[in-house]
Amino acid sequence: MEQKKFLAAIKQIASERGISEEVVLEAVKSAFATAYKKDFAPGNRDIEIKVELQEDAPEMARIYVLKEVVEDGDVIDPALEIAETEAKIIDKEVEIGDEIYIESTPEGYGRIAAQSAKQVVLQKIQEASRQSLFDKFKGKEGTAIMSSINRIEGNKIFVDVEKTTLEMRDRNAIKTERYFPGKRMWLFIDKVNTSAKGPQIILSRNHKNLVSEVMEEEIPEIKGKEVEIVAVARDAGFRSKVAVKALIAGIDPVGACIGQKGARIQPVMEEFSGERIDVIEYSEDAKEFVARALQPAKISTMVVVNEHDFQDEATGRVVKKRIAVFVDEEARAMAIGKKGQNIRLASELTGFEIDMYNIEEYEPFLERFNTMK
Repeated sequence: MEQKKFLAAIKQIASERGISEEVVLEAVKSAFATAYKKDFAPGNRDIEIKVELQEDAPEMARIYVLKEVVEDGDVIDPALEIAETEAKIIDKEVEIGDEIYIESTPEGYGRIAAQSAKQVVLQKIQEASRQSLFDKFKGKEGTAIMSSINRIEGNKIFVDVEKTTLEMRDRNAIKTERYFPGKRMWLFIDKVNTSAKGPQIILSRNHKNLVSEVMEEEIPEIKGKEVEIVAVARDAGFRSKVAVKALIAGIDPVGACIGQKGARIQPVMEEFSGERIDVIEYSEDAKEFVARALQPAKISTMVVVNEHDFQDEATGRVVKKRIAVFVDEEARAMAIGKKGQNIRLASELTGFEIDMYNIEEYEPFLERFNTMK
């Protein structure tokens, strides 16, 4: 039967798009009710209608209209009222003033309704599909999820994530990484927004929090809340710095993350195609934390210029916390790093603006600093 094929197709679409079958069937009922009002009750758009779908009957849907029971001979609007005698044939218990659903299915209505309601049904399915997609990923915002590359079209990368194909924008990819269909990889769900075109799910391979998410998957002490990742700084594809601290006495947080001969951190670096990951122990002491963040460079001494961010009263602008770092000339290049990478990541990790000086400048700087205090 045509109606059986129609309903079967609707259920299949629901299954393929991950939509609740009940939601889709309710959309079909709503569409059929709208079609009935348009084609058979144009002057009574406010009538209340109940639709029952049926697969193995001559009519795909049965239409029931809510009518008020009135005295015989007092029926003014047959679309909204029914005489008491006629109503009692359907339900012996009804009384004048009651409301009762009366079947009002036009002949051949299933075929007519299916044709008239097709566009409405498709629109409802699209709306339900979009909402389902939004609900599915909104709760995962800010977390990592495993994916595999479905296909690549130009600079567009399409990935399969939990039976859903999504696009990862080129700007969120790792520039040094090679992508190909079938490649399995972790992605960070950065944001899930709504738009006129449907949900926008921003996936990222270069987000710094993806490093901490993958480390949590690989390192039991992080997953078990024995070690905490305090901060991450990242130059995606090249190098990351991760600050960790122990939450339980007696645990070496750096050793727990690196593992024997790098056994724990190695899978994380392999996940990011060899990106170097420096694991650093966090310290509440600003000088100690900055010195660790600038490793492997050896720091001679430091002066904390501003311990905290503050707002300048004269200009109203926010002044970042700042530290002056002094090194021997031979350690300067290593402290700064290639193209400034080491000092830039250390600054991002610690939150300090870092000014680099040669050790010979220490005494003059200290004199000026003490004068300005």
